[in-house]
Amino acid sequence: MKEQRTASQPDESQRDLRIRAAWIYYVEGHTQSETARMMGLNRIAVTRLLSEARRRGEVTITIASDLTETVTLERDLEERFGLEKAIVAPFSDAGGDPTNAIAAIAGPYISSILRPNMTLGVGWGRTLHATLSHLRPRAIEGLRVVSLLGGIAEARRFNPAEFAWQFAEAFDAEGFLVPAPALVDSPATRHALLEHCGIEQVFQQAESSDVALISCGGIDGLTTSYRIGHIPEPARRSLKEAGAIGDILYNFVDASGALVEHGINERCVSMPLERLQRIPSRILMSGGVEKDVILRAALASVRPTTIITDEASARRLLDGSP
Repeated sequence: MKEQRTASQPDESQRDLRIRAAWIYYVEGHTQSETARMMGLNRIAVTRLLSEARRRGEVTITIASDLTETVTLERDLEERFGLEKAIVAPFSDAGGDPTNAIAAIAGPYISSILRPNMTLGVGWGRTLHATLSHLRPRAIEGLRVVSLLGGIAEARRFNPAEFAWQFAEAFDAEGFLVPAPALVDSPATRHALLEHCGIEQVFQQAESSDVALISCGGIDGLTTSYRIGHIPEPARRSLKEAGAIGDILYNFVDASGALVEHGINERCVSMPLERLQRIPSRILMSGGVEKDVILRAALASVRPTTIITDEASARRLLDGSP
């Protein structure tokens, strides 16, 4: 006499298949193709079994890691500041220097978004420079790297031109530098350089960039501009008196992100903020206690599409925002 199959048996058979597929794939760590071969199924069938197991709650995935906190911070930053993407580097020392932590997470991300025939505008500073050792070099056909500001006389590693050149070298890209100092002696000199020396053409090319990589610097701490002595101490003091809290590509701004009325802003050879905003993807990379105020100002003035910062800075941004 044949065994009579009950209505529940087909369902039990499918459940057994789902659980077996899930065990092999999630617990034993085999690929879907390997799972399919071990079960005598095709890969599409295994994909459907795994998807159905997730849908039915037969498989749940828990990430037991402190990194879930950074994911929460990323989502909160995106929502609060209208960002397309926030990337938060794990960094627990609230008073420490997060430059290397930010660079370590920014380098691979930047490498991953580069595409053939892309134009990339780049700023300068310690954070950007630190990403160089974390990039994933490779030749990218048609990639163009354009500096967003002039250079400095001192042959230092934080020279904007040097950073742009090294970045271009990492990807076998064309490099376009601004053949002028970042700070000139008068507004008239700046005007002449822009109009008659080909610099405006470089900025036009920069304005057509697909992506801009920028940082920001506070005016109180030992940030790049002041560390190298490019902005003399009397000028720094007068900038503070004018309401400046820091700079973005040598555009000195107040706490609201607006340019301050100061002669230095009329002598800087750099991408104006209103033109920077026309670049579709603007990636702001910075962090640290001394950057809190300028970071907030940069969020308002540049309106970045992506921010890369550390978890301590992210918390302060969220705690201090309206």
